[in-house]
Amino acid sequence: MPFIHTFNPTLVTIGPLEIRWYGLAYVVGFILTFLFIRWNINRKHLDISYDEMYDWVFYLMLGVLVGSRVFHIIFWDISYYLANPLHMLYFWEGGMSFHGGFTGVLLGTLFFWKYKIKKRVSLARLLDILCIPSLFALALGRIANFINGELPGKITDVSWCWYFPGVDGCRHPQVLYSAAKRFLIVGWLVFLMHKNVKRKHFRDGFIAVNFLTLVGLGRFVVDFFRDDPTFIFLTAGQWLSSAMVIAGVIITYRYFMKDLKKIFK
Repeated sequence: MPFIHTFNPTLVTIGPLEIRWYGLAYVVGFILTFLFIRWNINRKHLDISYDEMYDWVFYLMLGVLVGSRVFHIIFWDISYYLANPLHMLYFWEGGMSFHGGFTGVLLGTLFFWKYKIKKRVSLARLLDILCIPSLFALALGRIANFINGELPGKITDVSWCWYFPGVDGCRHPQVLYSAAKRFLIVGWLVFLMHKNVKRKHFRDGFIAVNFLTLVGLGRFVVDFFRDDPTFIFLTAGQWLSSAMVIAGVIITYRYFMKDLKKIFK
């Protein structure tokens, strides 16, 4: 039985102020990331001070907002933004690219590591800790996308298809597929981290390379349900995700084969 999308993207209105689900997802994501990093510091899993943690979180916020917006503008809707340049700054309208956010977070972390803590903590260690809360926050973002009625998938006749406002035909709820995929990968990464905390099984970077490979692979698959234009049979997201998977496989083969064999030991 098809479903009809009637969700209100605004959570609450206070006078002229609107609190939207999309913005709330970002706020909750940043708070969870902050708490997760602090938990690792308190448990002596990460040798940085609280002041350094605040700097890192600031760079992460900046990287996510700028990177995700820039990639969305360049790869998904550049003609619209060239015609409406001021709308590039309208973050509340949505339009944030996962690959751009990923790149922004990576660059923000690289900058923080190089100029703040390079002599004490490995970059791989930072990425291992960061990937879990980041992916959880991204999953929340996809749920917010669904509430907003954004990114409806391809037209389909499956029994769980949705009618979205302003869009013809019953569609795959592909953002829910994406959210489910991300929650599953978070579970896998938590399993690896728990195993590593109990006994130092894996070298720094192994959890992060799992993130890189699995998230890229998951996005590649889910994009078959997206209603995006293709270039040489694949969407822009699939081409970018292919690069993530290839990089993850190469890094695993060159540096982490021994760690891979230890997963279920």
